[in-house]
Amino acid sequence: MADAAANGDARGGAVPRPTNPMVTPLLTDLYQFTMAYAYWKAGKHLDSGVFDLYFRKNPFAGEFTIFGGLEECIRFIANFKITEEEIKFLRTVMPTCEDGFFEYLSSIDCSDVEVYAIPEGYVVFPKVPLMRIEGPVAVVQLLETPFLSLVNYASLVTTNAARHRLVAGKSKNLLEFGLRRAQGPDGGISASRYSYMGGFDATSNVAAGRLFGIPIRGTHSHAFVSSFMGLHEITDKALASSDSSNRCEDFVSLVQNWLIRIQDSSSLRGTFGETSQSELAAFTSYALAFPNSFLALVDTYDVMRSGVPNFCAVALALNDMGYKAVGIRLDSGDLAYLSVEIRKFFHAIEEDFGVVGFGKMSITASNDLNEETIDALNKQGHEVDAFGIGTYLVTCYAQAALGCVFKLVEINKQPRIKLSEDVTKVSIPCKKKCYRLYGKEGYPLVDIMTGEDEPSPKIGERLLCRHPFNESKRAYVVPQHVEELLKCYWPGNSSNSREELPSLHEIRTRCIQHLDRMRPDHMRRLNPTPYKVSVSAKLYDFIHFLWLNEAPVGELQ
Repeated sequence: MADAAANGDARGGAVPRPTNPMVTPLLTDLYQFTMAYAYWKAGKHLDSGVFDLYFRKNPFAGEFTIFGGLEECIRFIANFKITEEEIKFLRTVMPTCEDGFFEYLSSIDCSDVEVYAIPEGYVVFPKVPLMRIEGPVAVVQLLETPFLSLVNYASLVTTNAARHRLVAGKSKNLLEFGLRRAQGPDGGISASRYSYMGGFDATSNVAAGRLFGIPIRGTHSHAFVSSFMGLHEITDKALASSDSSNRCEDFVSLVQNWLIRIQDSSSLRGTFGETSQSELAAFTSYALAFPNSFLALVDTYDVMRSGVPNFCAVALALNDMGYKAVGIRLDSGDLAYLSVEIRKFFHAIEEDFGVVGFGKMSITASNDLNEETIDALNKQGHEVDAFGIGTYLVTCYAQAALGCVFKLVEINKQPRIKLSEDVTKVSIPCKKKCYRLYGKEGYPLVDIMTGEDEPSPKIGERLLCRHPFNESKRAYVVPQHVEELLKCYWPGNSSNSREELPSLHEIRTRCIQHLDRMRPDHMRRLNPTPYKVSVSAKLYDFIHFLWLNEAPVGELQ
């Protein structure tokens, strides 16, 4: 075979290798190679197969999913090549296979494979193919496990992130803090990438920031605060002003003076007594190191009687030097109540000392947050500006896996169907086209699958949409806009042009736009309205014709 795919070509320029170097042709289940050998042994390895990659049920008890992982799939097939070392290993795993099979494996790439997919970042729904993969059946079979591995978690965590964005609202900053709780380094890197794609604003993960250009955020931990014993530990007390026009030789004394003034202010007198001097030392030291981005964790000792007053003293001292502090972070306690009290404290500082904007100082909350806790905070009323979310986001704690599958739907132009007593597991046969139909209000109404040779739905023309398996569920639709969903991302030997892979930032924007485009009742947390997925009348008839043909007829005795 040609080496076009292995060189990352296929008429679109070089495609980088997968982000994770472990993603190689051997990152697969053994039965993919045993099937490939059986295909080869039977002379069927070059048969033309069509496979659909799709999922059967939306995650998190919701009614939508976000498609993620496409770029990594394209990177994988663009650089697909089984090396001599890998062939050597496979010989030890499959010692009874003939030499000719291993020679065949060493020759294959993905130059004969075609991949059609819904663009990454789209809102997607069950049964509709996220990807359609066509090519020599043995080669495409080898893509199954890697593709599922690359799409399942990516789509799950992107959807999880999008759900957190929807419940938090557009005005809040969402920060992904999950690296230390993720399932290993690859889980952490992937979570940062796809959380950003799903609508998060930044990550604490430095490696992900370097790899993907995601904004990085982070300040200090409780350990930093508790590591200080007192202000006497600060040896370099000098701080130049933000414009370098003057210099404060004893910034520590400036902070102490401000703390006294806060204690004596009319609005705050009596609200706190002596604060933790070790905490004040930590805040002062951190401000000296990062005067342009000072944000303090205020719950190491006591939030309202120590952390917040100490923060305000340091922030006001920085203000004197021309700097603007960022805000505080809460990592424990009653987040709704504390955020409201902190906001009142900030407003009192602004009013008493005339520091414009101090009342709007940022409040960040963390501490095992998830959809439910953010929703509860919204109902209670809070003053949090940003949420730092880790464990529940990156581990997808509410649902372990999405459950994408990879099913053969056509072989040598002959449609195939997978039957099951569980109707949700019956596949939709044949090579299909997929469309999204929009209504008068601009919202998507239904996704419809048709046979490849059927005419496209037309704007303004009445169309019968049928549930694939339930004969009583059907409706006529008059679309006001028709969008074909499957685009060519790897043309193989076809004449189709290849879609360019957008940047992560572009996919994130696309994702947010598509979430905005959906009808709100499909997206709500509680009792969302199911989005309709249908087939054309012709495809419906064919599914049931093939079903009856393939299902064995029982015999009663």
